[in-house]
Amino acid sequence: MSKRNAPLTKLTAPYLRRVWLDPDRVPDGAAYPFCLPIFGQAGFSLAFDRAVTIIVGENGVGKSTILEGIAALAGFDEAGGGNGYRPVDHSGAVEAMGGSLAQALKAGWLPKVTRGWFFRAESFFSVSRYLDTAALDAGERPPDFLSHSHGEGFLRFFEERCQRQGLYIFDEPESALSPSRQIEFLKLLRRMDRSGVCQIIMATHSPLLMALPGARLLGLTPHGLGPVTLEETRHFRLMREFFQDPGLFVEMMMED
Repeated sequence: MSKRNAPLTKLTAPYLRRVWLDPDRVPDGAAYPFCLPIFGQAGFSLAFDRAVTIIVGENGVGKSTILEGIAALAGFDEAGGGNGYRPVDHSGAVEAMGGSLAQALKAGWLPKVTRGWFFRAESFFSVSRYLDTAALDAGERPPDFLSHSHGEGFLRFFEERCQRQGLYIFDEPESALSPSRQIEFLKLLRRMDRSGVCQIIMATHSPLLMALPGARLLGLTPHGLGPVTLEETRHFRLMREFFQDPGLFVEMMMED
């Protein structure tokens, strides 16, 4: 086994046990991302008691921002990638991202394992190009994830990059996956969980992925963050109503 792939610890996941907001490190509570309601709560804290944590919630409540902050805290680029990778040029960026959140976060590790990957669907193209270029510059064969369909490229990437010991952060990985491909990804998540060496923190809108056995499911709203069951999520309830009577459901939704 190469030194690069040698285990960093014999302890099992989760390695990151808790992140919390230090109010003394918040430069401006009215500025993004601290203006989000979830960070206005006294004592924002997120604990990880299982190898897989899944965060669900509506758009705009802060799921991606929290993941970006955790990724930056772990040494990953907030645009996606692994520790030491810088696949995206931020010099001309106008979008505020979660890296500034990391400056106000504290973390508890047991132990600190910062190998892994931060996967963002929207930056997959840039990260894949970066990996191809880096491989060519090193005289190696490029992974070429982009020579396949978007969804197939996602799955090839997950299979190749996401099974070694480390911290894996997935932001809406289902975005390019059909339902059948989501099931394939669900199987991969199960293998990662059972390996004991992978910690997964994921945000998703997919009820299929939310149903991963043994995962800790957390619901995020402007009012707080807490445990939730699959059946309690709005995502599941809407899809259940749709499948019971698709025609009636669509008609009712169109009238709102």
